[in-house]
Amino acid sequence: MQDNLFKINETEYILPGSRACQGCGLTLAYRHMLKALRENTVLTIPASCLCVLHGLYPITPVTVPCLNTTFASTAASASGIAAGLRALNKTDITVVAMAGDGSTYDMGIQALSGAAERTTDFIYVCYDNEGYMNTGTQRSSATPMGAITTTTPILTKEHSKKDFVRIMEAHDLPYLATTSPAYPIDLYEKFVKAKRIKGTRYMHIYSPCPPGWMFPAKDTVRMGQLAVETGIVVLFEIEDGKFRFTGRSKTMAERGKKQPIINYVGKQGRFRKMSIEQLNRLQAWVDSRWNDYLRKAEG
Repeated sequence: MQDNLFKINETEYILPGSRACQGCGLTLAYRHMLKALRENTVLTIPASCLCVLHGLYPITPVTVPCLNTTFASTAASASGIAAGLRALNKTDITVVAMAGDGSTYDMGIQALSGAAERTTDFIYVCYDNEGYMNTGTQRSSATPMGAITTTTPILTKEHSKKDFVRIMEAHDLPYLATTSPAYPIDLYEKFVKAKRIKGTRYMHIYSPCPPGWMFPAKDTVRMGQLAVETGIVVLFEIEDGKFRFTGRSKTMAERGKKQPIINYVGKQGRFRKMSIEQLNRLQAWVDSRWNDYLRKAEG
C-alpha cells in the first residue's frame, strides 16, 4: 500500500455537528473512509445510525451525495445507481452502499449476494456494531454470544455471531477487507485500494458502540484495539483470492501472541450476565477462528 500517514487526504467530508452519539466508532471510520474515496463518490444508505449521522433533509454535515433507501435494498439501490451511471458513461464515480449489520447480515443479504454474483461494480460497506443500535440495541445475527440486548434482556444470546465475512469470501470477490476505526491508517489504505478495483468489493468495519456495548464514550478507540488484540476482530484483506494479515493483526500473527478474551468482554456492560461456560465457548471460538486465519496466511 503506497498511501501513508503523511499522504492522507486533508479534505474533510464530514462537517462539525453531526447527530451521532458521543464516541461513535462509525463516525471515526466514516471520516477516514470518505477521505480515501474523495469527491467523486455517491452513497446509498438504509435507515440506520449512518442515516442519523447524515441528518434530516435539507440539512446534513456530509458533503458527498447520498440516496436513502429501505432496510433490505441497500445493495439493490447501489446496483441501480451503478447501472444508471454506466448508461451515462460516468465511469469515474465510485458507488458505495453502506449499511449496518442488521441491514447486511439479516435483511439485506439477498440483494448483496445477488449483486456480488453478478460482479456489480460498487463497494459494499458493512459497519458492524453488533446489533440494531439505531432502534434501541436489539439483537441481530451479528450480536456475539453472551451479550444482552433489549430483545435478550433476561438471558444472554446463546448463539455465536454469524461469520458474515466468510459468506462474502465465498463469492470470490476481487477485494474484501476487514477494518476498524481504532486503526484509521489501515482503514484508509484499504479504501484507497478498494476504490481502484472494479467489481463488487466488500469492506467490513468493526464499529465500537458506547451506548449499545455499555462502555464509556472516551474508551471507543481502546475498545477497538482490544477487539483486535484479543483476536475477536482480525484485520486482513483478500485480493484476488490471496489472504494476508494487515496492521496489528499482522504483528500478532508474526509474534504468535494475543490477549485473552476476558480483557475485552470484561470492559463492556453488555457481557455482565455472561456465564463462565459462555466465556470459555467464546474463547474457543476466537482461538479456532484465529488458527484458521493463520493457516490461510501460510497458504
